[in-house]
This record gives sequence, structure tokens and C-alpha cells, in this order.
Amino acid sequence: MSPAPVLIRTVRIGDTHRADQRAHRRYPIALDLEYTLLKRGRFERSGVGKVLNISSHGVLFESDDLLPAFGRMELTIPWPFQLDDVCPLKLVLRGRIVRSDGSEIAIKTEHHEFRTSRARSSGT
Repeated sequence: MSPAPVLIRTVRIGDTHRADQRAHRRYPIALDLEYTLLKRGRFERSGVGKVLNISSHGVLFESDDLLPAFGRMELTIPWPFQLDDVCPLKLVLRGRIVRSDGSEIAIKTEHHEFRTSRARSSGT
């Protein structure tokens, strides 16, 4: 088995036009998600989307729904790896909307946790 690929980011010294100067590295990943828009900590509405990238402090996702430019959300993302190779996981994030540009929404994470999920049915 070959080792996992390593992501490398190169920045030239003196390069004043860097594409990304964020403090936290973003990782491109394509995962489905469910979101819940919260108002005063209570459910307002929900929908689905797709993660575009994720970092330790935020998530950028796309949705066909028109979402507000500010507010609080909870995102639930089925995680592609299992706990002990047997138990499905989901990543649950809560945070605030920091940008909403058409179909792309950026969330700043304020809380996150992994939760166990029901085993996916095998269809048998």
C-alpha cells in the first residue's frame, strides 16, 4: 500500500499576490451535508448542500437554497471514515454565517463534535 498523498503549499518569498492568505489551511473535500438554520437557538428551516472545502475553523458549502448573509447554522456531515472501522460517524458543526454569495455559504465554526450514526443498511 502506498503512503497517503501529502498536500504541499508553496509560497515564494516576496510574492505579494498570494491566492490564499488565510490563517487556517482549507482542504477541498466533496461531502454531502444537511443544514439547519437557527434563530435564537431554535430550528427555523433546514436543507441540503455539498461541502466545497473545510478547515479547522470553518466550512464553505454550496446549496440551491437562498440563504441569509448572516445568522447561525448547524451542519451535519456524514464522515467518510468509521470509528474502529465499524461505526459510522457524522461531524456536527455549529457556527455563524460569515459570507453568503449566491449558492456559496461560508460558516465560521464555533463548536464541532463527532457523533456516532446508525449503521448504513447494506440492502440485504
